[in-house]
Order: sequence, then C-alpha cells, then structure tokens
Amino acid sequence: MKHPGWIAGSWASALLLGLPVLALVFSAFSADGELFSHLADTVLPDYLANTACLVLGVVGLSLLFGVPTAWLVAMCQVPGRRALQWALMLPMAMPSYIVAYVYTDLLDYSGPLQGGLRTLFGWQSPADYWFPAIRTLGGAAWVLALVLFPYVYLLARASFLEQSVSLIHSSRLLGCSPWQSFRRLSLPLARPAIMVAASLVAMETLADFATVHFFALNTLTTAIYDTWLGYGSLATAAKLSCLMLLAVVLLIALERRSRRRQQVFQKSMGHEAPLSYPLKGLPRLLAGLWCWGLVLAGFALPFAILLDYGVRYFALSWTPEFVRFAGNSLLISALTALLAMAVALLLGFCRRLDGSTRSLLPLRIAAMGYAMPGTVLAIGVLVPLTALDFGINDLADWLGMQGPGLLLTGTLTAIVFGYLVRFVAIAIGSVESSMGKISPSLDAAARSLGQGSGGMLRRVHLPLVRRGLFAGALLVFIESMKELPAALLLRPFNFETLATHVYQFVSDEMLERGALGAIVIVLVGLVPLIWINRSLDSQGH
Repeated sequence: MKHPGWIAGSWASALLLGLPVLALVFSAFSADGELFSHLADTVLPDYLANTACLVLGVVGLSLLFGVPTAWLVAMCQVPGRRALQWALMLPMAMPSYIVAYVYTDLLDYSGPLQGGLRTLFGWQSPADYWFPAIRTLGGAAWVLALVLFPYVYLLARASFLEQSVSLIHSSRLLGCSPWQSFRRLSLPLARPAIMVAASLVAMETLADFATVHFFALNTLTTAIYDTWLGYGSLATAAKLSCLMLLAVVLLIALERRSRRRQQVFQKSMGHEAPLSYPLKGLPRLLAGLWCWGLVLAGFALPFAILLDYGVRYFALSWTPEFVRFAGNSLLISALTALLAMAVALLLGFCRRLDGSTRSLLPLRIAAMGYAMPGTVLAIGVLVPLTALDFGINDLADWLGMQGPGLLLTGTLTAIVFGYLVRFVAIAIGSVESSMGKISPSLDAAARSLGQGSGGMLRRVHLPLVRRGLFAGALLVFIESMKELPAALLLRPFNFETLATHVYQFVSDEMLERGALGAIVIVLVGLVPLIWINRSLDSQGH
C-alpha cells in the first residue's frame, strides 16, 4: 500500500532538519577564506592543539573516575552501595560552568582554601608555597570530567552487571584475585561499552563552550563564537564549524570501528545470583571515600554552595526579569518539545507504513543534528535563515513593499528551529522504540475495519506510544531548558533564557545573583536522572 502524502511529509521534515548541515558545508566551501587563512597562519594551530589536549584530558580523567567506580558499585560491597547507584549520576545535572565557578572561587589565590593555608602556616605570598592553578587547561579538564564521568559510570556499570558470573567464578577458581579478574576479564568484556562512553564524553567536551570561555581557553568552540560575534564573519565561522563537525564524525567512526569485529556473548542461560565481593578494613574505607568523594566533588558541594547563595541572595535574584527569563525558557522549551513530538510521530509512523530499508533514511537525516555541538549547530542554522531573511527583504523591495526585517533570525523562529534540530533525535529514538513494540497484526486489524492511515495513527498507534512520546518530549524539554551555546548565538535581541541569564552572572563572577536560576536548571536536570534510576530499578527487579 502506497502512502505518498505521508512519505512526502516525512522526507520534507527530514530535509528541513538536515538543512543546517548541508548549509554549513556549502557555506564553508563557497565563501571567501581570507580571514580563515589568516587564522590558520596565526592562532588556529593553538586552537586545535588546545582542543585536542582538552578532549584527551577529559576522556582520560572520566575513564579514571568512571570505570573503577562502576566496578566497585557493581561488584563490591561498598558503603552505601544502594544509594551510590543513583547518587553517582547526579553530577550530570550540574552545568559545567557552574562547577567551574564554584571551584575557581574555592581554589583561587584569593579563595578560602589558600587563604586558610596562608593563615595556618604563615605564608605571605605565592612565592612561599606551591598550589595547583585552577584556571588552566588541566583545571578545565578536571572540572569537565567531574560532570561527564557519569556517562562512563552508567555504561560501564551496566556492562559489568551483564557479565556472566560463572565466568568470573571460573577466573577465581583458576587463581585470579578480584583485581586480576577485573583486569583480565571484566575490563576487556566491558571495552565496547567503555568506548561508547568515551566517545560521548569526547563529543560533550567538544561541544562545551561556557567552561572553556570562563577559563579563557582558546578552543575551536570559542573560536567559532568569537569569529561570528567578534569579526562578524559567518563564512569563517562556518569553516571552523566544519572542522569541528569533521572531528565529531571521526570520533563516531573510530568508536564504531573499534567495535566492528567484536562479538561478546556473556550471559548464561540459567539464573545467576549477582556477584558481590566483600570489602573489609582499609579497602572498604578507601572504596567508600573514592565513590562518595566523587559525589561530593561533582554534585553535593557545588549544589550546597548554590543553595546557600540562593537563600542569601533570594531578594536580589527574584525579580520581574528573572520571572520573564524563566518564562522565556519554558516557552521555547515547550514549543521545541511539541514540535519534536509531532516530527517524531510523523517520521516513526511513516517508517511503520513503509517498512523498507530506505524508510530509515529520513529518520537518520533528521537525527544528524544531535551529534553536532551547539555552537556548530547554531552557525548551521544561521547560514540558511540569514539567506532567507535577505531573500525575503529583497523580494519585498522588488515588489515595492516594506521589508519585514529579521523575520527568522530576529525572532523565536531561529532558536526554536535550532533546538529542534539539536534534540529531535531524542524524541525520534523514544517513538521508534515504542512503535517497534506494536504488533503488526494490529495494523492489519485496523485496515480490515476500514481505517485509513490517519485513523490507524489516531486510534491505534497514538494511544499505544503515548508513554514513549511523552518521555521523549520530556527529555527534549529538559535539554532545551539547559542548552547554552545555541541559545547564545540564536536568541533574538534582548531575549534571555535561564541558561544565558545564569551564564552572564558566571562570566561576571557574580554567581550569587544567578544562583536561583542555576538551582532551577539543576532541579529540572534531575528529572531524567530520577526517571533513568527508576527504569534501572524496575529492570533489576
């Protein structure tokens, strides 16, 4: 059965969402490269080197934090093990630039820690002692790793729990200690999951703008931002964005290549009791300190400071402007979530109607934006929308009419479209998963009762996928609330979101005034973590 209307709508939606990538590449190769050549001859090598070093540092520290922690929580009787299972996910809810500000304030020369040390030991100047500098590339890598290591923890822990207990028992019978079993058996078996997590951490590091900007580090992300807003050169920003997009594609390709020839079959057919190594004495104490120390450093301490600022400066923070900015965030996040639901439902249903391999292509095209860093995506959105704005105004002039001005780039259209391109993949994945669970016999039954495609969607599929659709929309809403790089470049004039409002205070080193907004962002970010934890608990039982 052919469905030309549905298929045409599916392809139109996919091509519209894939337009920023195509526009970015076209603009990069067709525009004048004089400024880009100047950057390439002067500062671009330093930008590339800083970016590479930052990615390697964050990935290395995230693996150091995440892999041992995942194994301890999955396989050992760590103090507070049940609470740690969800507490170690909490750092994901903290915006990295807020953590950067908190630790800069604590660890700088004028901060309370160094001030206390000088008072305690009688030191008078920096020449009297050595203390690691926080405003460095290493400091930025440490801060980002504190926020991103839960990616490694989550995937590695899931992989360790899926491993066959009988294999581990066999290794113990052959004389391996728990450490040797981990190093020789558990770690190699978990390598595919760890590689996926490492690639996610690398892409998140590439996408970060606020932290590196706060630490005054020159990376590709800051170069794109400065080139567009500082030099006003969208073409050069597009060329730099293509470099970053190429880095993302290479990361994805390397991750998939590393797993291409790996086939791991671990689970036995029978029921296996979970493995739990008992820890006593010093090992138990060190394991507890390590795991709870990461929770403290990555979430508890920064959030406690935010709460303190929020309470003490509530009167200064709760202003009509704050309420308006919160309303702006709610508005664009709700619009993005609703549009993402509609697009995901359209693409998923068309995939259901067609069923051929080619019907996957619109879904994959529409989901391309999720792999793009926010700054890169913003440039990709600005290129076609700016051209359309000029075209509309030129047409109005030709017709003797007054042009509408910045109809697309000067309104909410740009920021909502950018968010949709960035996060629609989340909704698509959720709907695709839910539709895959619907029996094909229900489609046949609906057709036999005289229902067309629209009736089948309305009466059969929509009620059955509404939970998955709602979950995807919720995640899109939350990600839109937190998004910063795209908001900085795509927002209309005199338009602030909670994320840009908080970041402005962080940039001015006045987090006290933005603490209330930061608390709201963190609390909203906790929602998917609670949902994930409940899902894992229900699967475990």
